Amino acid sequence: MSSQLDPALKVAEFLLQIKAVKLSPQKPFTWASGWKSPIYCDNRKTLSYPAVRTFIRQQFVHIVNSEFGRPDMIAGVATGGIAHGALVAHDLGLPFIYVRSGSKEHGLKNQVEGDITVGRNVVVVEDLVSTGGSSLNAVQALRDAGLEVKGMVSIFTYGFDQARDAFTDAKVKLHSLTNYSVLLDQALRSDYITEKDVVSLNEWRKDPASWGPHPQPLSQGEGSQTR
Repeated sequence: MSSQLDPALKVAEFLLQIKAVKLSPQKPFTWASGWKSPIYCDNRKTLSYPAVRTFIRQQFVHIVNSEFGRPDMIAGVATGGIAHGALVAHDLGLPFIYVRSGSKEHGLKNQVEGDITVGRNVVVVEDLVSTGGSSLNAVQALRDAGLEVKGMVSIFTYGFDQARDAFTDAKVKLHSLTNYSVLLDQALRSDYITEKDVVSLNEWRKDPASWGPHPQPLSQGEGSQTR
């Protein structure tokens, strides 16, 4: 199917074109968790490209309306989800709040910033879901603040089993614009990678903690790449 017709392929195409995602199975990156990884993802770069951020906003709005119904407000997850969340909230004409990675050490020591009314419902906007740790930390902070989380949208997810199980356990519905499998499909279509690379890249997704020359223990937090 052409990426012009498939939004997931189109988002993957954008991420590769602007180098928000880099694939390097021969010279892997090292994540903050210690994992050796053939992929590096920095979705904050999407904000620098008007056509890309507009397409992402439009897709987010479509998913929010079609999968969750109109929420009372939108919440962005620091840092990458804040700007995209604000764009979605503006498009929908909804209040916006954001969630820090942890509570401030000064002032009111808030983790959730913005005007909050207990009992309101919210859809969460995230840029990247890896293991799910930091994303679900944000969900818990919103719930602790008295808000009902209808679900989460993200630009990209690796599709790790650990993340799937964590979201299931937390009873959070996740919808991502694109994912690792679609990204590899698009990368292969555009000759960014070879069939041989796909084998190694798929092996990494199945067992990222053990992949590569120096196996690392599984991180409990998000597989952050200095996000």
